[in-house]
Amino acid sequence: MSTPQLSLQLYSVREALTADEDGTLARLAATGLRNVEVFDFVDRPQELADALGRHGLSARTGHACIAAVGQEREALERTFAAARTLGLETVYEPMVHADRWADAERIDRTAKLLNDAAAIAADHGLRVGYHNHSQEFTPSVDGLSAYEWFVSRLDDTVDLELDVYWASAGGNDAVALLGRLGDRVTALHIKDGAVIDDPFTTGDPFDIAQTRQVSAGQGEIPVDAALAAAPNAAYAIVEFDAYAGDIFEGIAGSVAHLREKGIV
Repeated sequence: MSTPQLSLQLYSVREALTADEDGTLARLAATGLRNVEVFDFVDRPQELADALGRHGLSARTGHACIAAVGQEREALERTFAAARTLGLETVYEPMVHADRWADAERIDRTAKLLNDAAAIAADHGLRVGYHNHSQEFTPSVDGLSAYEWFVSRLDDTVDLELDVYWASAGGNDAVALLGRLGDRVTALHIKDGAVIDDPFTTGDPFDIAQTRQVSAGQGEIPVDAALAAAPNAAYAIVEFDAYAGDIFEGIAGSVAHLREKGIV
């Protein structure tokens, strides 16, 4: 079992980045972070790479749309070229909406899109993967959750980035899931808070504040057990969708918790 590297999904500080990118990156670097996970990078890869470099930060993973229905190969090529400019290793699809998990046909179509994207990414020296929320676990196909059915349709060239918070939503056992997924999981999103029902398949209005997200180790999510159950994870990536307080204090709390586990 290897120890994953510590990282932070920059979406956690999206508002601060918009207000003051350099100041925000400097504050993150001051916590001791050396890795980040990027988002919304395709239109400005060199600018973002330069900004990260000024603060001693590196990005090895990133989120970008790579499984959209009808997406042209040209768009994927542009995404992967941007990823190479940033020095990424893996590009993860961040979310596929609830209506595409309703039946086997639509799930299989999404799996094929990722399999096809993986072949194009390989030409750029990259891998692709999928980042979950909770809507993937609510429907089922032949006794499997839609998520596990989906995984069974993926080529080995497609990795998994398991968000332990969203995998736990609706009462799912994220630790048992990790045991079944094995070495397919190459990264974890370390996110803690309150266990809630899956909000994405109901169609009802949802306030992200209901997740009551807190620093790792302070909520109801088994983040430590999840880390132990993912021996092939190369990155432990802190993320907050929302935080009721100073987001930098929340991040510092998660960083400190992971450092106590030897994750740096």
